Amino acid sequence: MNDFIKSDLVRYGSEPRFWGFLNQYLRNRAFRWQVAFRLVNSRGVERFWGGVLWLFRNRRDFKIDRATQIGRGLYIGHDGPVVINPTAVIGNNVNLSQFTTIGSNEGKAATIGDNVYIGPGVCIVEDVVIGSNVTIGAGSVVTKDIPDNATAAGNYAKVLNFDNPGRYVKRRWTEDS
Repeated sequence: MNDFIKSDLVRYGSEPRFWGFLNQYLRNRAFRWQVAFRLVNSRGVERFWGGVLWLFRNRRDFKIDRATQIGRGLYIGHDGPVVINPTAVIGNNVNLSQFTTIGSNEGKAATIGDNVYIGPGVCIVEDVVIGSNVTIGAGSVVTKDIPDNATAAGNYAKVLNFDNPGRYVKRRWTEDS
């Protein structure tokens, strides 16, 4: 099994073994999409099967280009919809909630660090940098950089505090997982 798929399985709370994979694949639309995404970006025979699965992916709920750079341990809550510009760079152990948009009107989209929780209805606009261990509150519009270890919310998002950010990122994937 692909290492990226194993890391995603850990985030969904399943053992990175066949039965855990099968359970998530049959029950979870977001995970099915992630399997197609991970395989289409791999090599050899996996890439071929990924291409087949990519043709049958759910285009309505996940508008994420196959060229988008996404780290290990992605977790998409509540099956989308999620829209991400292909120039975005997403780190490890990132939670994307429903109705999340990461876009750009001109050029490059956001760079998101590791262990980041993005709440429901968040819009991240343009070339902003979101640090590691960050929580972005529901309904926020992010137009400026957010530093590491911060909790930010609002329209337009501003840093609220530095108390226990990233606490909603559960079952983090690590190299030892």
